Amino acid sequence: MRSAAGRIAWIFSAVLFSGCSNVGYYVQSVSGHLEVMRRAQPIVQVLADSATPDSVKHRLERVLAIREFASRELGLPDNGSYRSYAALDRPYVVWNVFATPEFSTRLKEWCFPMAGCVGYRGYYAREQAEAFAAGLKARGYDVVVRGVPAYSTLGWFEDPVLSTIIRYPETEVARLIFHELAHQVVYVWDDSVFNESFATAVEREGVRRWLEAQGNDALRAAEAAARGRREEFVRLVLEYRGRLEELYGADVAEEEKRSQKKDLLGALAQAYQRLKERWGGFSGYDHWFDGELNNAHLASVAAYTQLVPAFEALLVKEGGDLVRFYAAVKALARQDKATRLAALEALAADAGGTEPGRPLSHNAGAKKVQW
Repeated sequence: MRSAAGRIAWIFSAVLFSGCSNVGYYVQSVSGHLEVMRRAQPIVQVLADSATPDSVKHRLERVLAIREFASRELGLPDNGSYRSYAALDRPYVVWNVFATPEFSTRLKEWCFPMAGCVGYRGYYAREQAEAFAAGLKARGYDVVVRGVPAYSTLGWFEDPVLSTIIRYPETEVARLIFHELAHQVVYVWDDSVFNESFATAVEREGVRRWLEAQGNDALRAAEAAARGRREEFVRLVLEYRGRLEELYGADVAEEEKRSQKKDLLGALAQAYQRLKERWGGFSGYDHWFDGELNNAHLASVAAYTQLVPAFEALLVKEGGDLVRFYAAVKALARQDKATRLAALEALAADAGGTEPGRPLSHNAGAKKVQW
């Protein structure tokens, strides 16, 4: 692994040779990340500091327990990531911009030196994200901006735990840490769906084992309730995503598509209100409906769920052994994209998740959403 100085030098080299149109974006990315790293302190030092509030100390103590569990029980990287803490003065560390064409639920992709091509573009300042989103919208794209509480540098840096993470319930903190560490195990250039679905499968299994180890009935009950709501929410969104895909593939005039699209998105909002009523008024997903609904809202959900059933089937095939599971995923990662997808579709079909040849995106209900 490169030294910290070497990694920084490499990143700045990538900025200089990335082309004039991208330099400003990369500069904010590098400077934003370095500012986060500048604020990072070892958690043990933060715990020893008398000025640290007791509420923060308690949460960081639980973070350390989760972090040790991640490496000891889940086989996730045993390094300096998530063993330091950075306090930020904002609710999210970055804001991601997602975009789709007007009549498509396929995310627009951007390509970067370190991460390959991904279906979003991230900014450390919300104002910059909103400005970029406005430019895309002016060009006819459907756009949504989402705040993100954590991210992974894929092992290039020792990522800190952020104040934007520890404000969440304990199981959500565990979920985020397991997810981001999974990206350090396997990450495929130019395949966001593969990467995010793998990490989601790891976090789901990790949280299950974490709760089992804690022996805490209250935590297990809270997680079961949250997971149930999550599954119903994603199932609802993907149902309407499928309806929109059928509409966009139909042989009708654009004006008619535009009208029916509006009706379907309005129906989705109404269906969510009925779902909330069944949940007793739980409002945890209200923020997802902020602003005018569009394709980008729905596409950003599928990016994290599409291949999860296949990865979960692979874990079962490997007898629940995470080390063997990681090795099998690494073997898949070495294949070309078409071969990987075919293998994962076959796994899901064998497990009863979908029919051979049927896209997994149509069978991705009841899976994890990352926000």
